[in-house]
Amino acid sequence: MSKVRSAPDFVIIFATLFLLGIGIVMVYSASAIVAQKPPFSDPYFFAKRQLIFALLGITSMYITMNIDYWVWKQWAKVGFIASLGLLVLVLLIGIEVNGSKSWLGFGAFGIQPGEFAKLGVVAFLAKWLSDNQKQVVLFRKGLVPALGIPSVCFGLIMLQPDLGTGTVLMGTAVIMIFASGARVSHFAGLGMLGVAGFVGLVLSAPYRVKRITSFLDPWSDPLNTGYQIIQSLYAIGPGGLLGLGLGQSRQKHLYLPEPYNDFIFSIVAEELGFIGGTLILLLFLLLLWRGMRTAITAPDLFGSLLALGIIGMIAIQVVINIGVVTGMFPVTGITLPFLSYGGSSLTLMLTGVGVLLNISRFSR
Repeated sequence: MSKVRSAPDFVIIFATLFLLGIGIVMVYSASAIVAQKPPFSDPYFFAKRQLIFALLGITSMYITMNIDYWVWKQWAKVGFIASLGLLVLVLLIGIEVNGSKSWLGFGAFGIQPGEFAKLGVVAFLAKWLSDNQKQVVLFRKGLVPALGIPSVCFGLIMLQPDLGTGTVLMGTAVIMIFASGARVSHFAGLGMLGVAGFVGLVLSAPYRVKRITSFLDPWSDPLNTGYQIIQSLYAIGPGGLLGLGLGQSRQKHLYLPEPYNDFIFSIVAEELGFIGGTLILLLFLLLLWRGMRTAITAPDLFGSLLALGIIGMIAIQVVINIGVVTGMFPVTGITLPFLSYGGSSLTLMLTGVGVLLNISRFSR
């Protein structure tokens, strides 16, 4: 392995910081109406906290960018065990928010262990797959234990419950396992079991069934399960080509719930229009392209799988989040990377980008 560092991929840095800057502006625009009312009584409340999270995340990104990525292979098992410990801890003493016990509170701030578990799983799975490359083609000795690694975290996350985070985690793991050489025939069989299990999870909770039915026809229950999708579409529709103008959203006036969080792209489309929404999508595509390039040109299998897991995690969240706000997918709680308000998600994403940048410094 070549240990000669080069400059990091500045295209990744550009795309990430551009998205982050847009995100801070849009968090303020989307949250000011809500934040100026009690208990916050400060229109800059969410924007100031997002700026703090961004600075913490950039600091973490800079640090991880300068830590040789193979160090994470040595600490991957410890990180995975720590992730499991936090997921168990949140079930015992976690704070319940919107029906999900996903938060650990520390003073005025809180963290979501599920967010950090995603990066822990990516690192440990990359280590396991690179150490057991010849076993991956086997079903019992390869595919089953490889899927078992994320499944443990997925099970703990579903006890919270948090279907969105669990879906991203398992989706990322499947991409990594498939890319490492697992057989399509093995995936096909397990895929049917996975679909059956997913249907079982949906049917086990009445609110998930309502989300599915409201996704198919949100106007059948416009004041309850279909409310978020309808209000999101009411935001996107009037945006037109150029938008209503920055700060001019109507839906953020207490129509769309938490517009600065999972549905921030709706406000982007309303205020900045098709042009603004397309710019954000192009920035994500630019980040995806350079991330995939880093994964392909990484000097070893561990680096390649680690880079693939990080960029895959970002891509899955983008697809699901935008699919939800445009009515293509059922509503689920997944943030839009770098744009949505949230300390755990933003810090985790920027930390992951830092690791990706370090891998790019050794790419061929």
